[in-house]
Amino acid sequence: MSDNRPVIEITDLTRTYQMGETLVRALAGVSFNVNENEYISIMGPSGSGKSTLMNMIGCLDTPSSGEYILNGNRVSQMDDAELAEVRNREIGFVFQTFNLLPRTSCLANVELPLIYAGMKSSERKERAAEVLSKVGLGDRMDHKPNELSGGQRQRVAIARALVNNPSILLADEPTGNLDTKTGDEIMLLFEELYRQGNTIILVTHENEISEYSRRVVRLRDGLIESDTPVEHPTLAGKELV
Repeated sequence: MSDNRPVIEITDLTRTYQMGETLVRALAGVSFNVNENEYISIMGPSGSGKSTLMNMIGCLDTPSSGEYILNGNRVSQMDDAELAEVRNREIGFVFQTFNLLPRTSCLANVELPLIYAGMKSSERKERAAEVLSKVGLGDRMDHKPNELSGGQRQRVAIARALVNNPSILLADEPTGNLDTKTGDEIMLLFEELYRQGNTIILVTHENEISEYSRRVVRLRDGLIESDTPVEHPTLAGKELV
């Protein structure tokens, strides 16, 4: 379903951390591309480097060496202010813990990235309402997060991630705090978003979740161990045709 235009180009990316007297090599030279409208899972055991790689892709951290180009922007050399701008414009984040503001409405939560982008109030509200409707919460806009179920909260978080029309949707264990049935519903939503043309990168440790995607990149010891297509993608336990 993807075309050949790379949204992400990563070449020989490394990241080292100084921990006391020890130098930890979290990424030891990672290279791969992600094309427009791909649906990828990044997997690996604890300490494999997947969280570090996610932070690099999400412009939350910069590499020690190597190249990262996101939608034509050479982000590996950017300063903090430039990274913040790219994060807001190019990346939609979905977290396991939802990260919603508890005292504000769903609509106000979804509007937040548009405030940072400088969009005027009337346009913000219209766009936020449109995206909430898209994720099936058109009738919950004025509710606060504590008035919603876990699945509904994650839908609000997905709406917030989509509101700026980002180049990529970056989801970190998006079903980790949900029961199986609700998790399946959220993965159905990701499938819809993928079919609508979104580029999705899913960070997960669960094989069942990775099988919803179309490609799995596995890390071990800071390196790519394998990068393979998903032969038979599943949807809520059923093979896709």
